[in-house]
Amino acid sequence: MKIDQYQIDQHNDSLSQRHDNHLRFLKEQLGEQGINASEVISALAAFQVAIPSWALGTGGTRFGRFSGGGEPRSLEEKVEDVGLLHALNRSSGSISLHIPWDIPQQAESIISLASSLDLKFDAVNSNTFQDQKDQAHSYKFGSLSHVDPAVRKQAVEHNIEVIKYGKDLGSKALSIWLSDGSCFPGQSNFVRAFQNTLESLQEIYAELPADWKVYVEYKAYEPNFYSTVIQDWGSSLLFCQKLGPKADVLVDLGHHLPNANIEQIVATLMMEGRLAGFHFNDSKYGDDDLTVGSIRPYMLFLIFVELVEGMKRAHRSADTYAWMIDASHNVKDPLEDLLQSVEAILISYAQALLVDRKKLEQARNQNDVVLAQQILQNAFRTDVRPLVRESMRLSGGSLDPIGLFRNLKVRNELMNERGRVTVATGL
Repeated sequence: MKIDQYQIDQHNDSLSQRHDNHLRFLKEQLGEQGINASEVISALAAFQVAIPSWALGTGGTRFGRFSGGGEPRSLEEKVEDVGLLHALNRSSGSISLHIPWDIPQQAESIISLASSLDLKFDAVNSNTFQDQKDQAHSYKFGSLSHVDPAVRKQAVEHNIEVIKYGKDLGSKALSIWLSDGSCFPGQSNFVRAFQNTLESLQEIYAELPADWKVYVEYKAYEPNFYSTVIQDWGSSLLFCQKLGPKADVLVDLGHHLPNANIEQIVATLMMEGRLAGFHFNDSKYGDDDLTVGSIRPYMLFLIFVELVEGMKRAHRSADTYAWMIDASHNVKDPLEDLLQSVEAILISYAQALLVDRKKLEQARNQNDVVLAQQILQNAFRTDVRPLVRESMRLSGGSLDPIGLFRNLKVRNELMNERGRVTVATGL
């Protein structure tokens, strides 16, 4: 299925009067505060969020998975689904592949398809947390950290293979998340596991092209619940510092212990010039992989407050970081969920751009705690959705992506094309 521009324009026409009224009112409000709404809109229009290939089908838990209809049955269909998202919001201009779930057998044809939909390929992700068919050695007790050199060699070779696929697609980064760790005390030697992992990562790092990066992700627990080799941002940063300038820390919002101050972590990583980017999601209890902004929108806003400040301090633009969604849509239509997530990210970014940095710094220097809090909360409580919608409209997208998705009956069309009982590849 393809969404034509005239369909978007017709839908926008039906909403334009109300949208224009809301936008005009907001611009006047912001203008009274000395904020140029057009600059915020331009920043939003330039912000792109990568869609992971594994998020285009229904997720699940260890108890079960309830697949939806019309799920993509191939990599080509996954690219087409991202094309639908990008046509609707013009903010989903890249796709991130997970190897070997989504191996691009014919790179040229995949690139051609993606280009026709105005898509690029973001970071490629390796997988050594699962055993694959006909795999010689098991990762049951680890991969890059394994006590057996043969297992480590196999994991290293897989990552090098992933780099090759990425090069063929025009990607510029390898993303690594390890589940390596232990479930019980005494099972693993902490120091040896760290050293084995470092040596394995160094072999992978040596194979990176000159213009590539490696993103080192971390996670406090799961599937190992006593120890994880790369358990927090500090251990990830330590690995990156030992590897070299092409290694940076990837922050997954769900990969922290409860009540962790993620915005402080982000500020510290940006101060050190070691933030690679994000896997966006939300959570109530742990690594729930829920829709971005659905549970803790204020935390997401505070993270973007630090991101905006860090980018200004380092004189870096948003496109120098990696922004990607990493969520599991267990009970929602995956495409609708992704549209919601992208909007939530843009809303938080827009709110953070409204913060009066000069007044905030003055309040901090005067230890005016009340004013500092008020400055942040005034920005957070501003309804910036008209700015987000205008950025999408000016880029050729829809003023109401989910509304148009439903009006066009996109899911029904996909079920007619692909079948009502389909399971997305790789999950």
